Amino acid sequence: MTRLLRARRRTGSRTRRLLELHLLVAVFSALLSMTALLVSYREVQNAAGEMRTHAAPAVQGVASTQLALLRAHREAVTSVDHGIDRVVGAGARYEAQLAAANQGLSRLSDVQIDGARGRGILETVNGVLTSYSGSITPGTAKYVDDELMQAQKLAEAKRQLDRPGTGVVPRLDVLQQHQMRRMTRISTLGPLQRTGWAVAELGLLVLALTLLSALRLLRTRCGRSLEPWLLTALLLTAALAVLPLRATAATQERLDGARHALTAIDERAADHDRLAEAQSYVTRTSLDLRDRLAAESWQSWTYYGALGAGALVLLLPVAGLGRRLTADYYWRAG
Repeated sequence: MTRLLRARRRTGSRTRRLLELHLLVAVFSALLSMTALLVSYREVQNAAGEMRTHAAPAVQGVASTQLALLRAHREAVTSVDHGIDRVVGAGARYEAQLAAANQGLSRLSDVQIDGARGRGILETVNGVLTSYSGSITPGTAKYVDDELMQAQKLAEAKRQLDRPGTGVVPRLDVLQQHQMRRMTRISTLGPLQRTGWAVAELGLLVLALTLLSALRLLRTRCGRSLEPWLLTALLLTAALAVLPLRATAATQERLDGARHALTAIDERAADHDRLAEAQSYVTRTSLDLRDRLAAESWQSWTYYGALGAGALVLLLPVAGLGRRLTADYYWRAG
C-alpha cells in the first residue's frame, strides 16, 4: 500500500511538472508571438497611412508641377509664335498652368517626404521660379515689338526652367529621385518586417502545439476529456495565425500596386514631348490611386481584434492549466 501511494505521488509530481512546463511555454510563446504580430501588423498599416497621406501626394505633386511648368512655358511660346501676345500677353492657358504649378509647389511644401533637404530644394525652386516670371513676363508683354529682346527673354526663361543642375525642372528631378527611393522603402516589406512575421507565425505554431499537447496531457493523465479554456485558446490561436496575415497581405498588395502606379507616373512625367497627354495620364492615375490606397474598415479593426484575441490567448491557458493545478490536480493527476 505504501509503495502504491509513493508511486502515485511520483506520477502526480511528474504530471504537475509537465503541466507547469506547458503553462510556461504557452505563456512565453503567446507573449512573443503577439508582440511580434502586433508590431509587424501596425508597421504595415502605418506604411499604408504614410503612403496615402504623404508619399503618393508628394510623388504626384512633383510630376504634376513639372508638367504644369513646362506646359505653361510652351503656351507662352505658342502665344508669341502666333502673335497673340500683342493682345493678351502670354495667354489664359499660360496663366492657368502657372497657377497650377504654384499650387503644386505650395502643396509639396506640406507633403514632401525628403525632410530638410526637400524643403531646401523647394525654397530654391521658388526663388528660381520668381526669376523665371521676371523673364517670361517681359518677353510676352513688354517687348512684343522688339523681337531680339523678346527672344533673349524667352531663352533666358527657358534656361531657368531646364538648365542642367540648376534649373527648376532638374532640381525637381533631384527631389523626385529622393522621394521615389523613400516611397519604395515605405511600400516594400523589408527584411525586418518579414522576420517579425516569421517570428509571429512560428510563435503561434509553438503555442498551438503546446495547447494540443496540454489537452492531450489533461485527457490521458488528469481524466479531463475536454478543457474549454484551452480549446478556446487553440481556436483563437488559429484565427490569429490567419486573419492578421491575410489583412497584411491585402494591404501589401495595395502598396505594391501604388508603387507601380507612382513609378509609371514618374516615367510619364519625363515625357516632355506630349505634355497634355502626360498631364491627363498623371491626373487620371492619381485619382485612381487615391481610391486604391483608401483603407478598408475591416483591416483597421483587425488590429484591435488581434489585440483582444492576443490578451485572451495569453490569459486562457493560465486559467485552464492553473485551474487544474490548483483545484483538482492532486486527486485527479496520475
